[in-house]
Amino acid sequence: MHIRTRFAPSPTGFIHLGNLRSALYPWAFARHNKGDFILRIEDTDLERSSQEAVDVIIEGMAWLGLDLDEGPIYQMQRIDRYREVLRLMLDSGLAYPCYMSEDELNRLRDQQMANKEKPRYNGLWRPEPGKTLPPIPQGVEPVIRFKNPLEGSVIWNDAVKGSIEINNEELDDLVIARPDGTPTYNFCVVVDDLDMNITHVIRGDDHVNNTPRQINIMKALGGTPPVYAHLPTVLNDAGEKMSKRNGAMSVRDYQKAGYLPEAVLNYLARLGWSHGDAEVFTKEQFVDWFDLANLGRSPAQHNPEKLLWLNHQYIQNADPIELAEVAKPFAHALGIDTDHGPDFVQVVALLKDRANTLIEIAEGAKLFYLPSPSFTADQINANILEAIRPALSDLIEAIQTSESTKEGYAAAFKVVLAKHQLKMPALAMPVRYALFATTQTPAIDSVLVVLGKEEAIKRLSKVLQ
Repeated sequence: MHIRTRFAPSPTGFIHLGNLRSALYPWAFARHNKGDFILRIEDTDLERSSQEAVDVIIEGMAWLGLDLDEGPIYQMQRIDRYREVLRLMLDSGLAYPCYMSEDELNRLRDQQMANKEKPRYNGLWRPEPGKTLPPIPQGVEPVIRFKNPLEGSVIWNDAVKGSIEINNEELDDLVIARPDGTPTYNFCVVVDDLDMNITHVIRGDDHVNNTPRQINIMKALGGTPPVYAHLPTVLNDAGEKMSKRNGAMSVRDYQKAGYLPEAVLNYLARLGWSHGDAEVFTKEQFVDWFDLANLGRSPAQHNPEKLLWLNHQYIQNADPIELAEVAKPFAHALGIDTDHGPDFVQVVALLKDRANTLIEIAEGAKLFYLPSPSFTADQINANILEAIRPALSDLIEAIQTSESTKEGYAAAFKVVLAKHQLKMPALAMPVRYALFATTQTPAIDSVLVVLGKEEAIKRLSKVLQ
């Protein structure tokens, strides 16, 4: 079997991590099996669909590296195909026009609920041998309903949930086209999956109730249902279903917040799937390991702290040259001119072990590109005590003659500390303040390498004048 999977979002809102997981798993399954992955945009809801939402979906998938074999394919561009299938179904008795008005349907449902019955269409316009249908009312455009089997069950072996059986008596005749002729969601999905030869449907478990209806339509059209895998819901950190209303961040938000796509992909992979105890792994490893058997059955809960931890791991282990390239836009947004001043790659290499996001790298980089700080006499007296100034003066001389390496500067400190009988913090803290007007920096010998000997001496000398 040649594996073909799809991601079929509706472009009716922003795309969050829970949505993207429904793209990641079918993508990984297709890649693992050397199959095809298709993006299908289900845009038949004309009132709510928007091009901006489509753009965000495509951008988010591209950012994560979820490459496509086909698509995006838009359902609204396939309307003629849906109408062709509808005509075939009407002609062959698989579907029929229903003239029950919305008011009649609402009254029927109210009566059923009053009788403590399950609300459902009663088959009034369903043609049967020997049955006389009501007169067609004037001025009423019919919906088209699928003639669902009246007996038997729909049974499928869900790759996540196991065997599921739904009695056909529980399913009424589904509307597959609206009065204006626009086809409905469940009908379009079946036609698309058949035409696109989809072999595996991996999607959220909010679609479980749609599955028996889709299987019945597919079988009526002579197709073989795909393998279904319904993924448990992703909950937010408060235990509620992830949604914009409940504070979920969009994919663009994570991008803007300085997360690496590799970290987000790794995090998403673990939201409902596992490979032993592996926590941090590459995209290539994920594809190699991925299978449906290791999908979880319980709802996955979003953990922002875990995502931030993963992002730190990826930043910490990133190649400085590549990391500098993706961090530059964040630095430029803060007004940093990375072309003038220290080598930005060196700055990033120095900062990456302490940073959780690209924004934190950019914030840390500001120290190396801002003009040398100006101090008042009170600030200097408060942070660089009179007793430490002789040692600071000797350090400037030692730096001038030392090698411009981490080892050279460390040796310069060692000589001065020994001469003045000082501990490292007693000298390093004033040096940090003189260089950057802060006492919080990476290791001071590494800082001196990145800042450069000439600039460091200039800044240190200013506080002794």
